[in-house]
Amino acid sequence: MSLKLRITDDMKAAMRAKETARLGTIRLLLAAIKQKEVDERTELDDAALGDPIIGSIVEKLIKQRKDSISQFQAAGRDDLVAAEQAELVVLQAYLPEQLSAAEVEAAVVAAIAESGASSAKDMGKVMGLLKPRLAGRADMGQVSALIKTRLAG
Repeated sequence: MSLKLRITDDMKAAMRAKETARLGTIRLLLAAIKQKEVDERTELDDAALGDPIIGSIVEKLIKQRKDSISQFQAAGRDDLVAAEQAELVVLQAYLPEQLSAAEVEAAVVAAIAESGASSAKDMGKVMGLLKPRLAGRADMGQVSALIKTRLAG
């Protein structure tokens, strides 16, 4: 089953169960997918493309939620933090299984060896190799920090 079809089925299930918060989050995700389809004048379907386009949309929405949570916490708005965290949980269900820290470390080490990177100037080469391999399965911010420490030391 494609991810887009799964999201649509989940929306229908949330409607039947009258889960308004979950339904709103899923509708937000479907609206973002539809916007991408309109912008690119194409039908997005992860199964057909073999490309994690919908996954990247989910990642973008998750990043927005995390940013909002940190800002709301700084402002002391616990009510809004709870709402954003609930949306975050719903969105994370659509990401592929996350890699362990050891798997990410091994991928970074392999990419550094493969690219022949030796200093921080070569970080772009390593990220270029890792981004398509780890997209959606690892936090790229953490991957970037790991590459920096590996190339610095």
